[in-house]
Amino acid sequence: MNVALTLDGCRHRRERLVAEIQSLGLSGALLRHPRHVHYFSGFWHLGRPHFATALIVRADGSSTLFVPYEPEGQAIVADEVVLYESSRYATLLDRQQAIIESCVAPRLSALPSVGTDTDDFENVLLRLRRRKDPDEVELLKAGMAGCGAAYARAQELLQPGVTELGVYAEMYAAAVKKVGEPITEFGNDFQCGTLGSLPRQRPVEAGTTAILDVSVVVRGYSSDLCRTFVIGAEPNDAQRDAHACVMEALAYVEATVKPGVSCRQVHEHVFKMLNGYNGWTFTHHLGHGIGMTAHEAPRLNPNWDDVFEVGDVFTAEPGLYGEAIRAGIRVEHNYLVTTDGIERLSEYPTTLFST
Repeated sequence: MNVALTLDGCRHRRERLVAEIQSLGLSGALLRHPRHVHYFSGFWHLGRPHFATALIVRADGSSTLFVPYEPEGQAIVADEVVLYESSRYATLLDRQQAIIESCVAPRLSALPSVGTDTDDFENVLLRLRRRKDPDEVELLKAGMAGCGAAYARAQELLQPGVTELGVYAEMYAAAVKKVGEPITEFGNDFQCGTLGSLPRQRPVEAGTTAILDVSVVVRGYSSDLCRTFVIGAEPNDAQRDAHACVMEALAYVEATVKPGVSCRQVHEHVFKMLNGYNGWTFTHHLGHGIGMTAHEAPRLNPNWDDVFEVGDVFTAEPGLYGEAIRAGIRVEHNYLVTTDGIERLSEYPTTLFST
């Protein structure tokens, strides 16, 4: 799919970071987390988590990127790129983080006051990250396309006798092929006949539901979609009824959410719609923000009092669970909050049929 953060996007994010550094009276910021380095510089060490990276951004707007190899073929926003010795004769050196810190230290010594992504300055980064730029939305959509490919393969395979682990492996392969490069992570729920968890070497049974909650993570950006399929049989009346109620809840979200709306109130309204209907339950949050982590602001959860903001990308995942449904029905979409409402980003159909 050849999707990546753009030079313009990284420059824009670095400008916003510099403004925060200046407003706090700091000399600069030191970023060690690979996702923060990626966010501001564009450098992504794909499939190589054992390597360390770092980025210094100074109050004057200049930056230094520390990497273990030449960033060939990558669009990079950095005034200086420092290569550190990560291996000798193709053998990795021990204590990669200590090696890179020895490279960082001389440049850091010239900055009397520095915020980092391991202290209170991280709150500034979280605030900056909340509003998604267009290039970030494209990475999230690439993950959603990977989810769709995984669901299409699952629908082909979900027949009595196939194992959960076998379906998982085929879904993973389909997602990687669609994305066109190694994916960072792949979760979350792959069991059949339960509310979800990791796949087992267990044959699936006809008539039960497969609640497949999938997160395809592309270059550190986490999509998060759920689809429910009835295995090898026509959905029963309870399953159809529960599915219709869940889709009504999603329609409510799409008609209600806009900037300034309370996330808690949206959750509470959907909870009243679903929980207790026909004796079934709705037992979890309604949704959450997605981006560089799987769960971030805004949180559609009674334990938070977030408010929707322009630029939020979030999930809505209403569900109903009960014995008659043969586990449950959960359907999840991903949305972008715009100036006057929301835009649905996820496209894969919400049918209950496994074939």
